[in-house]
Amino acid sequence: MRRILSGVILTWLLCGWAQADERPNAARPNAERPNIVLMLSDDQGWNGLSVAMHPDVPASRGQWFHTPNLERLAARGKRFSNAYSPAPVCSPTRISLQTGKSPAKLHWTKAAPAETGQKLIEPKLIKSIAASETTIGEMLQEAGYATAHYGKWHISGGGPGHHGYDQHDGDTGNEQAFKFHDPNPVDIFGMAQRAEEFMQESMQAGKPFYIQLSWNALHASENANRATLAKYQAKLSGENEKRISTAAITEDLDAGVGKVIDAIDRLGLAKNTIIIYMSDNGSGGGGQGRAAGLHGGKGGVWEGGIRVPFIIAGPGVQANAWSHTPIVGYDLFPTFCEWARIDRSKLPTGIEGGSIAALVSSDGLGTVQRPNEGLVFHFPHYQGEGGPQSSIRVGDWKLIHFYEDQRDELYNLKDDLSERKNLINQATEQAQDLHQRLDKYLAQVEAQFPTKNPDFNPNKPTEPPKRGGKNNRVPAKL
Repeated sequence: MRRILSGVILTWLLCGWAQADERPNAARPNAERPNIVLMLSDDQGWNGLSVAMHPDVPASRGQWFHTPNLERLAARGKRFSNAYSPAPVCSPTRISLQTGKSPAKLHWTKAAPAETGQKLIEPKLIKSIAASETTIGEMLQEAGYATAHYGKWHISGGGPGHHGYDQHDGDTGNEQAFKFHDPNPVDIFGMAQRAEEFMQESMQAGKPFYIQLSWNALHASENANRATLAKYQAKLSGENEKRISTAAITEDLDAGVGKVIDAIDRLGLAKNTIIIYMSDNGSGGGGQGRAAGLHGGKGGVWEGGIRVPFIIAGPGVQANAWSHTPIVGYDLFPTFCEWARIDRSKLPTGIEGGSIAALVSSDGLGTVQRPNEGLVFHFPHYQGEGGPQSSIRVGDWKLIHFYEDQRDELYNLKDDLSERKNLINQATEQAQDLHQRLDKYLAQVEAQFPTKNPDFNPNKPTEPPKRGGKNNRVPAKL
């Protein structure tokens, strides 16, 4: 009976349910709302860790990376094998996390400058978070949380201080990564130190805290600590310098993650602090997509551009557990509000995410209730493979639409994670249904689309996209 009652209290704390948690290893209840620490890495692929992201896909664990602290975090908590970033590039993901809305709805779908001389003209973007948007920082601040944002902001609007954050590093972008070298590469250890100090201040003030650590890594990988670079130059002798430096900065980043985890433990906060780790988009180039068996990379809506590592640990989270339910980054907005016990009626209108609190505290089964069925990724731009494109996933089925030639491709991700068996001619009813759902959603959010370029010269070679992933199509090693 004691175990059942404890489960009821704990579930009320984390999920707002009135359902008993009868797991024998359930954490002891705590009367206070949980602290929340969100760690967001930059350009880190699904297999960018030494932690497997799927129990049945060996290639979901990176071959060259050493991330023992993230292994420790995964052992404490739950891995989500079907987790997605809201976009295949950075700043649209970042504004989506802040607002709980998709990049398509926000009319911010790309970070890099528009490509010119192409068959289609890319739509114009807002590229600055509006004062009218309500951020997760503002929601939690209003609910009594101390709030901090450290590292890469990259969505303008005056910076985090204008959008609900008590402490922050300013209106920063990618330039922040290049300022810091050994012994504090890309400010990894400086950010960890500021986070610990903020935890201490919040404890003294008697307030729960929300900290977002938007790590500058993996940008400026050449700034990795000299000792770490030397280690991988020896370990990966013969590999290209980018691969070597990426492996080095990944290990440095992991050390920073370890410092944050250690601070939480040292301050006695582990019993009431939830830690989330994810990436802002898929890996892009550098071979990571190929190693994971995922097609595509940064700048495209293939799995390689949007499927990301995702780990949650904290009170009530089953150790070394898995969830295979599809989730997306903007699900975190309503999840954090639920953990903070913010009434649903107070959530801003237009929120598109659904709380994953039930998945976090349960056996990992179940669904996420969102206003719209399925997950849509809208990238009407040139950057990765295939030109402007959109995709929709419903269940195990995924349809990708390409705007240059108005064609569709259809995949069953359960059987074909690497998206190499196009079923468009075999499952015509499924394809038609998904295409209609995609069109309906994009019309509903008034998404922007590429338009015909009247000056396009098909005989004039176009320059390759400035950034983005390569064509990384290989079978997944299932």
